[in-house]
Amino acid sequence: MSKLIHIGFGNVINVEKMISIVSPDAAPIKRLVQKAKEEGMAIDATQGRKTKSVIVMENRQVVLSALLPETIVGRAQAESGEENEA
Repeated sequence: MSKLIHIGFGNVINVEKMISIVSPDAAPIKRLVQKAKEEGMAIDATQGRKTKSVIVMENRQVVLSALLPETIVGRAQAESGEENEA
């Protein structure tokens, strides 16, 4: 079964399909996001708020979230920790 984590405002993503979670402040990440928007590969899950993290997925899609990268990583690690305890 897929492991889903909450990335804000009722939106969830599959942890197994994530490649990286990065801050949107660096110029290369800004270019990556802009290119993804132009190609229709960007998913905006910010609900109009400031983008605080960019999640790169296996299929080249880019997910924008209003949560900090540390928050998303913590949720992903908590999800994997629950599996190890079971």
